Amino acid sequence: MRLIKFTLFLIFLYTTTISVAQKKVTLDSVSIAAAQFRSVGPAFMTGRISDVVIDPADENHWYVGVGSGGVWETKNAGVTFKPIFDQQKVYSIGCITLDPHTRNLWVGSGENVGGRHISFGDGIYLSKDGGKTWKNKGLKYSNHISKIIVHPTNPETIWVAAQGPLWSEGGDRGVYKSIDGGKKWKRVLGDAEWTGATDLLIDPRNPDVLYAATWQRHRTVASYMGGGPKSGIHKSTDGGKTWEKLKTGLPAGSLGKIGLAISPQNPDVIYAAIETQLKKGGFYRSADRGMSWTKQSDQISGGTGPHYYQEIWASPHQFDRVYFANNYFKVTNDGGKTFKSVGKAYKHVDNHAVAFKANDPDYLMVGTDGGLYESFDLAKTWRHMGNLPITQFYKLAVDDAKPFYHIYGGTQDNNTQRGKSRTENSAGISNADWDVVLGGDGHQPATEPGNPNIVYGQSQQGWYSRIDLATGERIGIRPQPSEGEGFERYNWDAPIVVSSHDPARVYVASHRLWRSDDRGDSWTPLSGDLTRNEERFELPIMGRKQRYENAWDVYAMSTYNTITSIAESPINDAVLYVGTDDGYIQRTKNGGKTWVKTNVSSLEGVPERAYINDIKADLFDENTVYIAIDAHKQGDYTPYLFVSKNGGNSWKRITTGIKEKNYVWRIVQDHINPDLLFIGTEFGIYVSVSGGDSWKQLKNGLPTISFRDLVIQREHNDLVAASFGRSFYVLDNYAFLRELSESRLNEEAFLFSPRATYLYRPRSDGRQKSGSLGGQHFYGKNPEHGVLFDYYIKDQPKTAKQERTKKEKERDKNGKDIDFPGWETLAAEKHEKSPAYWLEISDSKQQIIRKLKLKNSKGIHRTAWDMKGADRWPVTKNSSDKNSQNQGWYVAPGNYTAQLYRLYAGDITPLGEPVDVVLKPLRPSTLNPKSADEQKKYMRAYMDAQVRRSILMQQYNAVQNKTKAMLVANKKGTSPLKTAIRSIEEIQDSLLTLKTALYGNEAKNAVGEKIFPTLNDRMNAAGATLWGSSYGPTATAKAGLSIANRLMDVYEEQISSMNATLQQLYKDLRAAGAPVVLELEK
Repeated sequence: MRLIKFTLFLIFLYTTTISVAQKKVTLDSVSIAAAQFRSVGPAFMTGRISDVVIDPADENHWYVGVGSGGVWETKNAGVTFKPIFDQQKVYSIGCITLDPHTRNLWVGSGENVGGRHISFGDGIYLSKDGGKTWKNKGLKYSNHISKIIVHPTNPETIWVAAQGPLWSEGGDRGVYKSIDGGKKWKRVLGDAEWTGATDLLIDPRNPDVLYAATWQRHRTVASYMGGGPKSGIHKSTDGGKTWEKLKTGLPAGSLGKIGLAISPQNPDVIYAAIETQLKKGGFYRSADRGMSWTKQSDQISGGTGPHYYQEIWASPHQFDRVYFANNYFKVTNDGGKTFKSVGKAYKHVDNHAVAFKANDPDYLMVGTDGGLYESFDLAKTWRHMGNLPITQFYKLAVDDAKPFYHIYGGTQDNNTQRGKSRTENSAGISNADWDVVLGGDGHQPATEPGNPNIVYGQSQQGWYSRIDLATGERIGIRPQPSEGEGFERYNWDAPIVVSSHDPARVYVASHRLWRSDDRGDSWTPLSGDLTRNEERFELPIMGRKQRYENAWDVYAMSTYNTITSIAESPINDAVLYVGTDDGYIQRTKNGGKTWVKTNVSSLEGVPERAYINDIKADLFDENTVYIAIDAHKQGDYTPYLFVSKNGGNSWKRITTGIKEKNYVWRIVQDHINPDLLFIGTEFGIYVSVSGGDSWKQLKNGLPTISFRDLVIQREHNDLVAASFGRSFYVLDNYAFLRELSESRLNEEAFLFSPRATYLYRPRSDGRQKSGSLGGQHFYGKNPEHGVLFDYYIKDQPKTAKQERTKKEKERDKNGKDIDFPGWETLAAEKHEKSPAYWLEISDSKQQIIRKLKLKNSKGIHRTAWDMKGADRWPVTKNSSDKNSQNQGWYVAPGNYTAQLYRLYAGDITPLGEPVDVVLKPLRPSTLNPKSADEQKKYMRAYMDAQVRRSILMQQYNAVQNKTKAMLVANKKGTSPLKTAIRSIEEIQDSLLTLKTALYGNEAKNAVGEKIFPTLNDRMNAAGATLWGSSYGPTATAKAGLSIANRLMDVYEEQISSMNATLQQLYKDLRAAGAPVVLELEK
């Protein structure tokens, strides 16, 4: 099993050292390679694209910026993509610029829209080797970068449009310029409070002429102000040193987001899409380099609002053709006077990026919330890149379907999706293994324990549905206010919880908590308003309260003063907790009759009104509860995670080991070990084995990405993670983490108990690498096929050479003489073997059926047994002992055991105790298979025949070699040529006859004509019932094996006769003076 190197530091309540081979090691130095996540997809709807660059030197080479998924590269026009930004500190991408002269690749981190759900960046990055390595070049507090322009003749000069922080004032915002390749930056436009820059143009004729759009904006949890008086269009004629705000013909007052474009055909013509107030605005055109403007139309971005779109692109192929980013993609062919929607069949809405090809006027590439599309007929039809696993999942759920569970996820603008956690397909999990169960923006789904056909989903702001997967029918179950009551305030990502006490009981929340005992058919409120219940327009934004006539856009917001989280105690269903978006923790011990409120500001370090991302009741203790609090929407990225051991009366902060600027989204607790916890954060997944006292990040198999939900699938012991921009990940069978303790890690080595494993043969569908359907198909990874064994090795013995060189280095360091070890010692060291570790698997009768070679390094590792027994094929000096080279057959379902051994210095040492291994059939056969005894008997007979055949062929080849050598010997020495020539030729004739019997008529073979069945044909037919089925031998197979054995009886007798004749001829030749023939010397 290929393992990516990874170190997990296991930190407990205390620090303990363990003596290992006279060496002190701490628990936090244990290497764990077993904690390997796998990407399961999906990619069939993908996710938001923020920018795309087509390499002008090679139009099959693209760079794709994903709003929340890093940078991807394709060198084959989208047949395959690879991520090239995964190990950087951030994952959110705003823009990409490729300098065509130096090939330098610049990336602006932090998405360039104003959405409620976006992440932040930490500046501008540069790669000089096509994305292999990156260097952060500054502007680390810009948070959101919109545009990067490199001087066309001086690559040391760069301009950057930085929007600045969305949720707070300050930071690196505005237009910045560097004249030393990014070593130093100077703000040349914008301010240090609320005004950044959202677009930037350069005149292709004169690099000193620049146009910039400034953007004054601020978002809070409650509201969004998308503009201000400092927003506007500016021009510089001195390379950005000084700027003039353009006004003639442009709207006055507070402006919102502005998109700019310059005509490639006539750069005197500038286009601008301008948002004014209350989601209004228009499209403007200047024909005199921005000095005066004409309003062409009222066109403005709709959908979520201008803050989310508003970019424009002038076509390089037709003057006055401009494409307009919008929920529905727009184009004008008359400079903005009229707009029309371009073709939208089979294409996602919500458009964000456009790219052109220089020599193809019919080509368009468009990035949307649903991924990347290209058109070859000017937007009449579209091709979707369904091989980018970049879906943004808010929340997830899993069911308990057999044999493999499903994963459900609510997405940003791509519905609620369902897919398989694994498949029988050898290629993996395909896009075809996923489907849509509910439309809209998906959010928190839920499943009913014991009934995988009942699923709950929702679209934004609490539009809950119950889905019957047996029929595909969906029914709305959103609670409604009673007569005379006002509207219910639901969060954009409203919570839903299925009770652990009664699968028909469901909780949802608006500004009050609701309970249903009939799966949502009817509802009972368990509370009044549990929030602050405020008028959001009364709250300060952009530093103060604002007037109504302004660039408000609350459509872009969640409804405010809502409940975000619900928890029911698994121990006592009367104990309930809720968290709100305005900083309240509410708890009840009597099923909602009375509530106790806690302001989050009373918790250590937490700011007033911080958002509660998650609240979880302990699975084992009624009085223990965990809470994840998020203040990033106040510009505070600190992780706030707490535990209460007294029902919420007091709270203890538990964030040791979590990186700064890394807020927590989700916490889950293992259902076996109460001290084993996992959290999903803005930049990864963490584990604690100490009840939260300390944490360490899990990195194996994961990119830098936000994980906004985690769920444990209990039957499989899988941790399933929903990423916001890289789809789903699964850590298979994390159960070994439960067993980590000081005493266990002090043992020399041991096996962890594997989970019960389904026994089956993987299938193929033509999409795997050996198939024929092309390489463009995306496949999520299955777990490695077979039983997953996790094992621990504390340390390994040092070889004599390692011990000697260690001592010599120490003496050398201290300037002391180093004695020569002696030639015999040095020679012996060359032949000394390192320790080797092996796994022996035995059946219920304690008969060894397989041996596996293991990785021989210290730490915790994982290997897979493919559930095949050891083969009995003959071996040679060139044979390998690699596990992958085994050619045995699948064993039968049942109980097995496994034991770990160390081989070193001639000793075979068992390590730890044996563990039980359970193989269970994936599903029953349609036809009754042969008995296990009959199958084993036939397998042995078949392998005996194969061994016999191998020996026969070796003997046949040996006779050929002897005969050739005899011919040479007859022609050498002093023996007469006539001594044996005729007899040797007779043997050659016999060999030719045997060759025809073994391989068929050579002339027929040369043209593909059918031949008389050979020994190989009989053996292949006899083995056909063994390789791909557990059914057992058929009568035809048995008959074929009998025929093969009878043929070998004949062939063996013929070879024996030829050998006897050759030996006699050799004696005659030697007596006549022929030289020695080594092949005939016994």
